[in-house]
Parts: sequence; C-alpha cells; structure tokens
Amino acid sequence: MRNRFLVVLVVVGVLSPTATAALAAQDSSTGGTAPSPSKSKSASKRKHVKLPKILKKIAQCESGGNPRAVSPSGTYRGKYQFDLDTWRSVGGHGDPAKASEYWQDKRALKLYHWRGTAPWPHCGQWAREHGG
Repeated sequence: MRNRFLVVLVVVGVLSPTATAALAAQDSSTGGTAPSPSKSKSASKRKHVKLPKILKKIAQCESGGNPRAVSPSGTYRGKYQFDLDTWRSVGGHGDPAKASEYWQDKRALKLYHWRGTAPWPHCGQWAREHGG
C-alpha cells in the first residue's frame, strides 16, 4: 500500500526528487545487506516469507531465531547459521548475519527445497523429532 501512496505523491508533485529517491531507496530490497537504520520497525516486518514449520524450528535450534547470531568461531552466521560457501550457493551476498531476516528466510527456504534438512544435521533431526 505504501508504494501506491508514494506513486500518488510523486505524480502530483508533493515530494521533491530527493525525498522521492530516499523513500524509494528505503523501500527497496537490501539483498545481502542489513536494513537501513532509518527504516521503521513496522516497515522491516512488512515483508516475510511463509516458512514451513520445520524451518522455523531449525532457526530456533540454530540461533534462537536471531538473524544476527554468529557462532563462537565466526564460521556460521545468521538465523540459520550459514557458512559463507552455502550462503553464496543459494544466492546470498556478503555476510549472512548482516542480511535482512527476510533475505535469510528466502535463502534458507531455497536451500531446504534443494536439500531438505541435510544442511542442518543436528537441528534438522531435532526439528523432526519435535513436530517440525
């Protein structure tokens, strides 16, 4: 709905070109980067991925559901504890722990469709045993 409002404001000339560009940039997907600090909480929660129950359980097991989690060694990063090679193999860029939760969910869902729970041997087994 916000995009329609933005278009109306631009068409009638209410916003300056600078303000229009700032709003458009704020509303665009960040890909592999963290959300802009100026982005409101409601805007960052608007986009979500419909996840199967098992992926939700895997995320809880891997990181407590924390998209900024980093393993003690630094090897595994983000909500699903991706290593960098796996992250890149599913289209991720940069650091998974700095990517938006939405982007991490999309990449994890892609990986799950390709390989099932195999990329998460411990947590995949745990999730299956606990109703995932």
